[in-house]
Amino acid sequence: MSTHFPIALLAAALAAVAPALAQTGTAPPPTAPHGAAKGSAKEPAPPPSVSVIGARDAHGMLGREVLSAKNENMGRIVDVIVDRAGQARAAVIDFGGFLGVGSRKIVVDWNALHFQRISNKKDAIGLELTKEQVTAAPEYKEDAPLIVLGAAGKLSPLEVDR
Repeated sequence: MSTHFPIALLAAALAAVAPALAQTGTAPPPTAPHGAAKGSAKEPAPPPSVSVIGARDAHGMLGREVLSAKNENMGRIVDVIVDRAGQARAAVIDFGGFLGVGSRKIVVDWNALHFQRISNKKDAIGLELTKEQVTAAPEYKEDAPLIVLGAAGKLSPLEVDR
């Protein structure tokens, strides 16, 4: 199979839907729903934008194995914590235990994670913390204040509305 086949397939799919997404301006204006005041009809929403991300450029994080710098198994990412602006701030890692028994969830700073070699789902994410540091971290509890374990000097606090 050629590497150009997926790109050609995507281009053909986009070409097939492009006429449906294009606005020609010749369609009659939308009518107001029954009982709506005259002149209150909403403009139709513009078509959504389309972005293509290469398969080698982005990967899912949930379920990924996390390894320390010494290649020790640190658990798996089970959630990503984002701030109000939508920026990734931390990852929840299911750490310890065996087959889900005795494990606990901890929160690590997003900047303590390393994503260099994640070309496929089997590749692990690196963690800039030791097994001892992660073992000593407090457990994550939903709906409780987050205690985020960060690499030295890199963690900045979230602003909290009071």
